[in-house]
Amino acid sequence: MTKNEFPRKITIREVGPREGFQSLSQVVPTDDKLELIRALVSAGVKEIEVTSFVRPDKVPQLSDAEELARRLPAHAGVKYTALYLNQRGFERAEASGVFQNDAWLYTSPSETFLRHNNNAGIEDLLSQVPVWASIFSARQKSALRLMISNSFGCAYEGEIAPKVVVYIVERYLSALASVGLSLHEVCLADTVGMAHPKSIEHCVSAVRSLGVPVSLHLHDTRGLGITNSYVALELGITTFETSIGGIGGCPFTPGAAGNVATEDMVYLCDTLGIETGLAWREMAQVARLAEKIIGRPLPGRVYKTI
Repeated sequence: MTKNEFPRKITIREVGPREGFQSLSQVVPTDDKLELIRALVSAGVKEIEVTSFVRPDKVPQLSDAEELARRLPAHAGVKYTALYLNQRGFERAEASGVFQNDAWLYTSPSETFLRHNNNAGIEDLLSQVPVWASIFSARQKSALRLMISNSFGCAYEGEIAPKVVVYIVERYLSALASVGLSLHEVCLADTVGMAHPKSIEHCVSAVRSLGVPVSLHLHDTRGLGITNSYVALELGITTFETSIGGIGGCPFTPGAAGNVATEDMVYLCDTLGIETGLAWREMAQVARLAEKIIGRPLPGRVYKTI
């Protein structure tokens, strides 16, 4: 595929407060989480995934989801979101009254991963599409988006071919069309960090051929996170999910390391003349704060230079 010119501007979704803290062995105090969130807001971050409404016994690091929601700093222009994996989690998030969640559906081409992460299989999740469509409609959420974990590879099942990801997207497009809906976005997540430049190019191109906008959620397990981000920018991707300091990783995926660091991504874009609405030095200072909160050096690189 011929690469495009770099986009003029991209959107960065910050996932550190959710994905970062869920991956730690220790439980971070709510006050510390709020301090980091306030710092992200002050640095100009416009969309922050702050927590996940999951079972406290499964992910005790996020057992304070309701308390965190009650104490989030109000700030015009900042979109707070929260992850959910089932209807109970969705309703808990909605009941808080502070999250601006889009209508996300979650799946994966890896049946094994889904059994560990969602306690359901691919067919189980597809059968729930009409139910989710009704739930989203009742909440007046019309922009449906699909998150595909393990889009490039799985710790349990190995490399994932682009045609398998395309098949999953096609199944969801068909299921949604049966209830008169369509997809507004597919987010390809490199959950275990197995992506490389060629797989990014091939999978993005294959999914784009279905006519659905693509975003990326990349991890840096094998040191190719920022390289893969560069390739994605060449392909014209304009939405990325990143994590301050590079903290992160899925607790149900063996070996999953942190996400691409937000400050590293901002620095890369700055060198390429791509607008992010953020300043890399300010984001590096926030990464310093994250390091202090967590109590150890983080995977991010740029913040260590200031």
